[in-house]
Amino acid sequence: MTSPETSALVLFSGGQDSTVCLSWALAHYDRVETIGFKYGQRHSVELAQRHIVRDKLAKLGNTGARLGPDAVLDLPALQSISDTALTRETEITFAATGLPTTFVPGRNLLFLTYAAALAYRRGITTLVGGMCETDFSGYPDCRNETIQTLAQAISLGLAEPMTIETPLMFIDKAGTWAMAAQLGGDELIDIIIEDTHTCYMGDRTNRHDWGYGCGICPACELRAKGWTEWQSQKT
Repeated sequence: MTSPETSALVLFSGGQDSTVCLSWALAHYDRVETIGFKYGQRHSVELAQRHIVRDKLAKLGNTGARLGPDAVLDLPALQSISDTALTRETEITFAATGLPTTFVPGRNLLFLTYAAALAYRRGITTLVGGMCETDFSGYPDCRNETIQTLAQAISLGLAEPMTIETPLMFIDKAGTWAMAAQLGGDELIDIIIEDTHTCYMGDRTNRHDWGYGCGICPACELRAKGWTEWQSQKT
């Protein structure tokens, strides 16, 4: 069993944000484990990419020895109860609620709850997630208030303290690129560009300066915008 003071469990999808969060955790904790989820996501290619990214991070710098076991949970029920553009072949637009059709109701709430259950068994009291409200896409389960309230509920439900760290919560995508450079330099930036996956359409045939993707879905547009802004800040 790991030491709760020096260990963390990272929600790791294989995307840009969770990769930066995993790198952040490796820099801050002595032992880091990861958890991923298979829920019928349209961009399921991320499940293949996450293993590639993990393997490369394990060889990056002197933090690789801190990377512990990985778990992938199969949550088909989330797809069966969701009617969204991330779990169905439907158009990415805005619903009558004003939320993007990529919003999967309850996704982060479920992910964090399952992660907490695994962390409890592993003796870990810190979860790390890539939620961010600065580049707010309209997802209510990415808000800091939501995450911290859930942390309180989980702690009560487990009768053990459970902290949820969100290193990206108050920075934009340009700041995420900058944090990656600070954590792992050009090597980490290259991993993010070449191996992480963000595109909602699951496109890994079109390569851009910022990585692979269709270039037109909201996830690609946000990633590209952050890259451009970060590049301009460097000059």
